[in-house]
Amino acid sequence: MHVTTADAQKMWELSVQAAKLPGAETAELADLLLDVPVAVRDGLLNFAEGGSREGYILLRGLVTGELPATPDRHGAQVLERHGTSGTLMLVADLVGSLIGYQDEKNGALIHEVHPVKGEETRIENSGSVAFDFHTENVHHPLRPDFLGLLCLRQDHDGVAATRVASVREAQDLLTGEQQEVLRDARYNSAYPTSFSRNIAGPRPTAGPHPVLFGRDPDLFMRFNSHNTTAPDPEGAEALRALSAALESVCKDVVLEPGDLVLVDNHIAAHGRSSFTPRYDGEDRWLRRCYSLRAVPRWAERMMSRKRVIPELAKIAGIF
Repeated sequence: MHVTTADAQKMWELSVQAAKLPGAETAELADLLLDVPVAVRDGLLNFAEGGSREGYILLRGLVTGELPATPDRHGAQVLERHGTSGTLMLVADLVGSLIGYQDEKNGALIHEVHPVKGEETRIENSGSVAFDFHTENVHHPLRPDFLGLLCLRQDHDGVAATRVASVREAQDLLTGEQQEVLRDARYNSAYPTSFSRNIAGPRPTAGPHPVLFGRDPDLFMRFNSHNTTAPDPEGAEALRALSAALESVCKDVVLEPGDLVLVDNHIAAHGRSSFTPRYDGEDRWLRRCYSLRAVPRWAERMMSRKRVIPELAKIAGIF
């Protein structure tokens, strides 16, 4: 979806206002959402209804404003109150509610995705090696419904791709028997490294859980090729078949500055192709947000900070 120049400028004006709101206040954001250009709003809301077969929507032509050098370390807050924060806030609140996780990046609502020297091989947003298919926060009972990625800078060689693969397109490449095995609650998923940086010893796991749930046309997926494992050969073979099917239907989306891809986290897995960082202040830089369609009331009442899902240790076992 190409955003017109006029709509892009209107979005930027609203984004700058949204970015100034302390704590992403819901009431004030709701007022700004009413002014989002109709074409942008309708496109996002139609996608959020969950009927997409591809599992993602791409907005092109958004404004990103003036930018500093790409950060070279974790936790850099060089874009505090920047208009691009407002853009992600508006998009996340249009399709659900902007959220963060207390266990991940100390509850940050907007995540900086850029290479960090010495972490090239880490399977998270600080790495630069290929990152295989996964649904975001596969281990979590309150996984995001949507993942937004806004491109500020492309990699030097223009080759880094956000890879998106829909289970609704991949299911035809799986046998009926494989699909039924994947529906069985026999799988376990390790916490991703972004949630376990400060945990000593082996990473904890969540499960057992199914990998596929729902039925066509409303088929959904919970899967991480790096972290989801099966306890038996039958389950492991079904996971391999799913990975191959996702690879066959994968779309490689090469994001350029001003592109925003919104992924339905229950329909499509995503990943990243490899690229070569130079650590010169001009490296690839994306900004990420999460959106949840409905935050349970009990979770809201347990939040110590607005919009931040409590630590897993406090909610483990509720689901």
